[in-house]
Amino acid sequence: MQGKIIKGIAGFYYVHSQELGVIECKAKGIFRKDGTKPLVGDDVEIELAGTEFVTGNIVRIFTRKNEIIRPAVANIDQAVIVFSIMKPMPNLNLLDRFLIMMRKQEIPCIICFNKEDIASKEEMETLIRIYKNSGSKVLITSAAAKKGIDLLIGELSGKTSVLAGPSGVGKSSVINCLQNDIFMETGEISAKIDRGKHTTRHSQLIAIFEDTYIMDTPGFSSLTLDDIEKEELKQYYPEFIPFETSCKFQGCSHIHEPVCGIRDAVSCGEISRERYDNYKQLYQELGEKRRY
Repeated sequence: MQGKIIKGIAGFYYVHSQELGVIECKAKGIFRKDGTKPLVGDDVEIELAGTEFVTGNIVRIFTRKNEIIRPAVANIDQAVIVFSIMKPMPNLNLLDRFLIMMRKQEIPCIICFNKEDIASKEEMETLIRIYKNSGSKVLITSAAAKKGIDLLIGELSGKTSVLAGPSGVGKSSVINCLQNDIFMETGEISAKIDRGKHTTRHSQLIAIFEDTYIMDTPGFSSLTLDDIEKEELKQYYPEFIPFETSCKFQGCSHIHEPVCGIRDAVSCGEISRERYDNYKQLYQELGEKRRY
């Protein structure tokens, strides 16, 4: 019997099959031997166990279309990166890390800025300006006021999407607006540290329509780009491409060269200063990683 892993907790995998619904499974030892770990989103083959057929064993993992290490999910069509406009203020460096990680794996991204109901027009317009040429669609939502949710549903329809982002941005509240079968736990923002409590403790796949799935993932506040070299970083900034022909040197790093189309575009406001500053910071970070 075939199915899809919708949740994994403490060595147990919950596989949804069209015939029997959700079946609790363990993974065969062969996967440990070859270093393969089942992931949420995996299409698998299972053998049923017991007279009631409510448990089983995963005996085969079908070839993955793609795979993300953190959050650990497989076979997704796109990523929705959820950040709040304020409370907490968005960490744009972290957001850019998400976008780079997804672009490296050729996974399209949607940026969802939540909490429109408590944000000013100027704050929203600033974020739209910064990311309008980032290669990702930008949506503004309010889970509390249920604004922008229809637009988000339209982007999700017919796809398997992973929703990711730091804690406290209202990600679980957005998911609650998208479906009614599973009500995610929501948490209050810690006033002391202005960050959210970790309300999602594991990745899980949720069907919101017959052909539409969302993966909720645990929130986190840091992300390292371990498998990227500093020389390739620029290729994950789509807004750089139109201006690279104005660089004097082939292979320009856009950091210190005397004639650089990217730096000129930043000075003219054609590339956002915030995105470029994050690029410089990440370039330096990746260079130091290589050294040590």
